[in-house]
Amino acid sequence: MQLRYSFRLHPTAGQRASLAQAFGCARVVYNDGLRAREDARAAGLPFPKTGDLSKLLITEAKKSPERAWLAEVSAVVLQQSLRDLDTAYRNFFDGLAGKRPRMGAPRFKSKRDTRQSVRFTANARWSVTTGGKLRLPKIGDVPVRWSRRLPSAPSSVTVIRDSAGRYFASFVVEAEQVDSPAETTTEVGIDLGLGHFAVLSDGRKIDSPRFLRRTEKRLRRVQRDLSRKKKGSKNRAKARLKVAREHARVADARREFHHQLSTRLIRENQAVAVEDLAVNGLARTRLAKSVHDAGWSAFVAMLEYKAARYGRTFVRIGRFEPTSQVCSACGVKDGPKPLAVREWTCQACGSVLDRDVNAAVNVAKAAGLAVSARGAQVRPASVPAPRDEAGTHPKLTPTGA
Repeated sequence: MQLRYSFRLHPTAGQRASLAQAFGCARVVYNDGLRAREDARAAGLPFPKTGDLSKLLITEAKKSPERAWLAEVSAVVLQQSLRDLDTAYRNFFDGLAGKRPRMGAPRFKSKRDTRQSVRFTANARWSVTTGGKLRLPKIGDVPVRWSRRLPSAPSSVTVIRDSAGRYFASFVVEAEQVDSPAETTTEVGIDLGLGHFAVLSDGRKIDSPRFLRRTEKRLRRVQRDLSRKKKGSKNRAKARLKVAREHARVADARREFHHQLSTRLIRENQAVAVEDLAVNGLARTRLAKSVHDAGWSAFVAMLEYKAARYGRTFVRIGRFEPTSQVCSACGVKDGPKPLAVREWTCQACGSVLDRDVNAAVNVAKAAGLAVSARGAQVRPASVPAPRDEAGTHPKLTPTGA
C-alpha cells in the first residue's frame, strides 16, 4: 500500500524566497493550462494534450520576455503542475461517469491561497544528504526535522506551505504489510458520537476531547483582532497568521488523538466494525461545529488503512442499520427514540439498555462479529416480589418465651 510521511522543514530566508518563486511559477503554468483547455472547449476544438501544453506553456514560454522567469525554477515542478491539472480533469470526468464521487471542475489558483505546494520527482534529482538535509534543485539543502525512518525509498517529494506558514516535506512510499501484533480473539464494534467520541461494544466509553471547543476563547480573541485590521495591510496579514496557527494547533492535537486511539484499537482487536455515518448531512445541522470538531471521517480512514497494514479485519456497516432501535439482548426492534433518551427498557424482554453501548454491540453484530450482549450494560428490569415472599410486617408478632 502507499503511505504518506510528512516531516517539518525549516528553510532559511533565501530558501523561503526560492520556494515562493517555485510556488508562483507552478501556479502560473497550472492556470495557463486551464485557460488553454477552457478556450479550446469554448471554441469547440479538440482537447489539448499534456505534451502539447508542456511544449507551448513551458518550453516556448521560457523564450518569451513575459514568461522568461519560468527558467529560474526546476522544469520538473512546472511539468508536475500540468500533470496535477490532468488529474483534476480526470477526477471531474470520472465523477460525471459515476466512477467516483462527483467533484467540481478544475478552478484557477490564486496567489492569495494560503496553502501552496510543488512536487519534485526523481527526474529533478532531489536527494537527502548525509547530514539529513533535503537537497532540492535551485533551492538548496533544506533542514528537515526527521521523526522516523521511511520504510522504503520515495520516488517523489512534495513541499507544502500550509496556512500557518509552516513548511512540510511529504513523501509517498510503498509500504508492505508489517508483522501483525499478537493474535487475539477480541472483536469490537464502535459507535461514534458527540457526548462520547467512541463507545465500544465491551462497554468502554472514550471521552471526546473537543479540541475546538476548548480553544474557542483564544480563537475568539484572535479572530476579533483580525476583523479590526484594515484589509490589505501588513497588520492584517500578521493577524491572519495568528488565526491560522491557532487552527493548526487544534488540527494537530485532533490528528494526534485519532492516531493514538486508532492504533490502540487495531492492536487490541482482531476485527473492528464501525457505522458509515452521514457526516455531510450532520454538518448541515445545528450540531455542525461539534461534528467537525470530532473528525469522524479522518478517524475511520485511519482505522481502515491501519487494519489493512496490520492484518486486521475492518468492516463498515450501512448507515441505515437501526443500531439504536434494536435490543441487543433479544433482537426485537423497539422503534426510534429521541436523542435525549440515553437509556431505555426493551418492551419485549424488559432489559434496561445503555443507548450507546447497545448501538455498539449492534454494530458488531451487523458486521458479523462474534460479540455478545453482555457488553451492552444490560440489566433485567425490576420484578415485584410475590406476596408470599414480601418481607416486612407492619407490626411485630410477639413470640412465646
